[in-house]
Amino acid sequence: MESAHYFSAQPAGPFTRKPLIVDLAGETRRLQTSSGIFSPDGIDKGTAVLLADVPAPAPQGNLLDIGCGWGPIALTMALRAPHARVYAVDVNERCVTLTNENAALLGLSNITASTPEAVDPELRFDTIWSNPPIRIGKDELHALLRLWIPRLAPGGSAWLVVQKNLGSDSLQRWLAAELDPSFTVTRESTAKSFRILRVRKASH
Repeated sequence: MESAHYFSAQPAGPFTRKPLIVDLAGETRRLQTSSGIFSPDGIDKGTAVLLADVPAPAPQGNLLDIGCGWGPIALTMALRAPHARVYAVDVNERCVTLTNENAALLGLSNITASTPEAVDPELRFDTIWSNPPIRIGKDELHALLRLWIPRLAPGGSAWLVVQKNLGSDSLQRWLAAELDPSFTVTRESTAKSFRILRVRKASH
């Protein structure tokens, strides 16, 4: 399974771009993908559930996609919130390149895809959407969420889609215990064996 290595910084095999036709934000889009990344052939089930179920992102400010892959979440955010600034992060350099190229193909100038360390640590995010990489292991996943979720802006929300049989309920409990009392963690919906978790940061 080639996607087993999608969380490598530099995946094995040649970086050969392939055409990808998908529906994003209500329209058919012509994009690019390649091997060596997560869900290279289209939108995976979890991401599809997230994009179908979450409310619109904040119309302005900073938005974040954690683990962007070829860019379906970040591109949708940028299309739905053209006046916001979208940050897309992935450890896989191929994903960063593809997300930036796909943004250019759609004429989107409000996306910046990069590796995590390239994002200004002072930035705060009004909306976070993520299909987090559960399969990297619990310790790495917890470190990833510990890095980004506390960077919600006051009044902001993070929406995470997690498969039930991959520990969504235990992740919800961990987030509630890990985050300080200014955060509220709730389960918002369940669809097709996936749960959507919401983390809210208090306004004040």
